[in-house]
Amino acid sequence: MKLIKTEDAVGTVLCHDITQIIKGVTKDAVFRKGHVVTEEDIPVLLSVGKEWLYVWEKEEGMLHENDAAEILCAMCRGDHMERSEAKEGKIELTAACSGLLKVNDQALKAVNGFGQMMIASRHGNFPVRKGDKLVGTRIIPLVIEEEKMEAARKRAMGITGGKPILEILPFARKKVGIVTTGNEVYTGRIKDTFTPVILEKFSEYDAEIIGHVTLNDDDRRVTAAILELLEKGADVVVCAGGMSVDPDDKTPLAIRNTGSRIVSYGAPVLPGAMFLLAYYEKGRGSGRPAAVMGLPGCVMYAKRTIFDLVLPRVMADDPVTAEELAALGQGGLCLNCPQCTFPNCGFGKGR
Repeated sequence: MKLIKTEDAVGTVLCHDITQIIKGVTKDAVFRKGHVVTEEDIPVLLSVGKEWLYVWEKEEGMLHENDAAEILCAMCRGDHMERSEAKEGKIELTAACSGLLKVNDQALKAVNGFGQMMIASRHGNFPVRKGDKLVGTRIIPLVIEEEKMEAARKRAMGITGGKPILEILPFARKKVGIVTTGNEVYTGRIKDTFTPVILEKFSEYDAEIIGHVTLNDDDRRVTAAILELLEKGADVVVCAGGMSVDPDDKTPLAIRNTGSRIVSYGAPVLPGAMFLLAYYEKGRGSGRPAAVMGLPGCVMYAKRTIFDLVLPRVMADDPVTAEELAALGQGGLCLNCPQCTFPNCGFGKGR
């Protein structure tokens, strides 16, 4: 840091805020710490009584906060993201399209563990819409060691394999088949109130419903119906009902008999413990496997369930593993708030 005459300060970096006080009008910083002085700034600085300025004196091996912020931004920014200008060591990223946000948790922790720099993101594995803020980054001091920034970058890229810490997976257009089960619905004794809920959930995505069938609790018929929908090109098949352990609830057996790979029957989430997720791969060539889901009855009446946590990932072609489902236990309890604010709450955000 050095003291220079204001007239000689063009191109230098301020080491402190410059405050302008006009009685009854304003008291605020007219220039912030880290501001690069321009020719146009000189009259303003003189008008607030600043004839001398403390400015940053560039040192070998040290980076200005905005230059260092560019490094953080590059670590974080994946495709389909827009960025703000660097200002006071801060850069923000926003979504350029709708999709599923993915955050590399290990890399995020590693960078934040270096100190003097920070990355604060929204929670990963949740949908974002175009224009949503994704992450804010900041360098804490005015200057930071170039070596430290490079060490943080190498550490993060070593964890991600060279990929950005954040990614957006755009939602894909999916063909969807629905199999509604239950003797009481099949015979018309009660009205089907399950299928409308499923249709409403898919309406939030670019989904094409290519088939819907209602069947009794005959596992062979359910298996045949799932396979027929898959043969018609369904990327997702949803089975509604018949998911409990009662002897006459045979949807899990029906899904298993399609030859689908069962990821998990059961999830540590309430509502939604009896959820089943499977992937069907036979005859799909090099294409992605189709997701087959068995939905428990809670999806019909509860505002938010396991289905709301898994569906965005299915629609973004992001495979879900048994380990990831198991990790939902912490944060997997919906508090059934009188005023639902999901996804702006803790449901499904254990990590």
